[in-house]
Amino acid sequence: MMPDGALDAALATNDSRGMKRVTGIGGIFFKAKDAALLRAWYAKHLGIDVQSWGGAAFAWTDDAGNPTKGATVWSVNSQDNDYFAPSTAPFMVNYRVRDLAALLAVLREEGCNVLDKTEESAELGKFGWVMDPEGNKVELWEPPAAG
Repeated sequence: MMPDGALDAALATNDSRGMKRVTGIGGIFFKAKDAALLRAWYAKHLGIDVQSWGGAAFAWTDDAGNPTKGATVWSVNSQDNDYFAPSTAPFMVNYRVRDLAALLAVLREEGCNVLDKTEESAELGKFGWVMDPEGNKVELWEPPAAG
């Protein structure tokens, strides 16, 4: 729980440069001792359409249920997967952002532990990472212009 006034201060910081930082959740990734078994459990019991790559993409819809541009990824990874490194947490959240380069620059200015590595592809967009104060790796994703 945040101390009194901390949320207001955090929100004020988010607007201080006039930029929208996070625009939504792009994906949830977590590790499992037996990834294949866990994927099968989610498919059988919760009806998640797990694909051959180990996860599912939930297409976005509007309030009326009509398809809209975008999807949220859900993925189960093997315990020995090192994609979350240097974090030792068994999960990672991917947040959508509008301007990855600008946000990474601001986070560096603010003293955050921004990882040096970034990735970019025409198909998937741009990715960067920052470590939160408890050592969890946070993935920041700027979707490709084409959606």
